Amino acid sequence: MYQWIATIEIYIENGVNGMIGEKTNLLVVSAHAGDFVWRAGGTIAKYIKQGANVHLVILSYGARGESNDLWNIQGQTMENVKAHRKEEIMEAAGHLGVENLEIWDLMDYHMEITPETVERMVRKIRDVRPHHIITHGPKDALNPDHETVHRFVFDASVLSTSNGVRFEGTETAVQASIFGFEPHQSEISDFKPEVIIDITEVYQQKQAAMNCYKAQKHLIDYYAAKAQMRGNHARRLSGNKDYQYAEAFTRFFPYVGGELV
Repeated sequence: MYQWIATIEIYIENGVNGMIGEKTNLLVVSAHAGDFVWRAGGTIAKYIKQGANVHLVILSYGARGESNDLWNIQGQTMENVKAHRKEEIMEAAGHLGVENLEIWDLMDYHMEITPETVERMVRKIRDVRPHHIITHGPKDALNPDHETVHRFVFDASVLSTSNGVRFEGTETAVQASIFGFEPHQSEISDFKPEVIIDITEVYQQKQAAMNCYKAQKHLIDYYAAKAQMRGNHARRLSGNKDYQYAEAFTRFFPYVGGELV
């Protein structure tokens, strides 16, 4: 099992014609302001560095549930919290090289998905036509928003492939492969890594992006340590001693190809 986890990386990285490149489309959907950095910042930076078209959708600022330190400031307002989180998002995205970025400003804690939001995501998927989607995995024991977004993105991806789901100005998409972030509390959430991506060459970009999140400073060292831990797993499972930092994901669908890996 674990050897499979290590070697599958080359297939996950493949876009069109076997390589990440300008014809590779990646869509990342993040529930809150920092999720995309903590859990996939290195993978995002790696794809961008290798020429892929990366689109990022941040559904909320995490103003209600993921900005506790900011709310300790006397006289704090929702408007100020969102403005602060937006500054963090934009600075972090810049470190990763993200240019295609949308913030939908949904309410968080608890996030509610309306039919209008589903249509908006179907339209986004049909517009980007991603080969791969990265978003939240199926279980997050301490964050129900993440589980909501997992189901939302999965549903929208399936709807985007149906000829009978008709939204004016869009064309049916092909089913993307979908990967789930590693949740914050991995063991409590029954997370088992199915894909490990080496991010050694772009780790400093991820570190710089993490350092932008002053509203969640307690997570910076935590995710730095997690990247090192997954790097250790990547070395052990692959035999490649150059792997120092890595990120882990689950798969929504089985790998499909012409050979065993």
